[in-house]
Amino acid sequence: MENCIVVGFDGSAPARTALRWAAEEAQRRDARLRIVAAYLGHWTVEGLAGGGQLESYARELFQALVAEAVAQAREAAPGVAVSGIAVRGAGARALLEAGRSAALTVVGNRGHGGFASLLLGSVSQQVATHAAGPVAVVRGRAYTAIGPVVVGVDGSAAGDLALGLAFEAAAWRGCALRAVRAYREPALWGVDVPQAVFDMAALARTARDELHAAVALWRQKYPTVPVETRVERGAAAGLLVAESASAGLVV
Repeated sequence: MENCIVVGFDGSAPARTALRWAAEEAQRRDARLRIVAAYLGHWTVEGLAGGGQLESYARELFQALVAEAVAQAREAAPGVAVSGIAVRGAGARALLEAGRSAALTVVGNRGHGGFASLLLGSVSQQVATHAAGPVAVVRGRAYTAIGPVVVGVDGSAAGDLALGLAFEAAAWRGCALRAVRAYREPALWGVDVPQAVFDMAALARTARDELHAAVALWRQKYPTVPVETRVERGAAAGLLVAESASAGLVV
C-alpha cells in the first residue's frame, strides 16, 4: 500500500473542506496527496455536433479546477507533495480506481448534484462501501484538530479493524481515543422480547467486558495513546452521532 492519500474534488464547499482535511492528514502522516477531479458530460462526441468542443471545454475547465485545488492544498499543508489529475468518467469509479493502492481515500459528504436533503451523497456512499482500503467521509465542522478519536466497537471483525485504525489515527494526532459500545434489548424478527426472559444487567456486563478485551489488545501496540471506554444502552448510530459533537474523528 502506497503512503499516499487520494481526495476527490469537484469545487463544491464540501469538497473544499475535504481537500483541506486531506492535506492536513497527509502532513500528519508524511504522505503524498493526490487530487482527483472526475467529469462526466451528458453527451457523446460521436453523436452530438460540437461534442468535441464540449469535451475540450470540460477537460480544460476541470484541469483548471485541479490546479486551483493543488494550490489550496499546498497552502493548507506546506511541505506536502501534491499532485492532481482531471479524468473523464464517473466520480465514484475514478476515486475507487485511484485509491486502489492508497493508504486512504477522502471524499466530502456531498458534491454538486443530487438531492440537498441527503446527508450522504451517492459518490461518497459508493466509495465508502466499495473501496479496497480505508475511506474518510468529511462532514460537519471544518476544523477537527481538537477532540478525541471516537470509535464504535461491536465485537465483530470489522469492529476490531475499526479499532485498530482508530488507535493509529489517535497516535498520529497525539490525542486520546474513546471506544464506545452500544447494547440493546434482544429482538426476534423485530418483536421486542419481554424483559422477564433476559437479564439487562448481564447484557451490559457482557458489552463492557467485550469492549475492554478488544481495547486491551490494541493498547499493547499503542501504549502511549490515552484511552477511555463508554458503554451505553441504545442505538449505536445515535450514540456515535452524539459523540461526534466533541470528537476530532469518528471511526
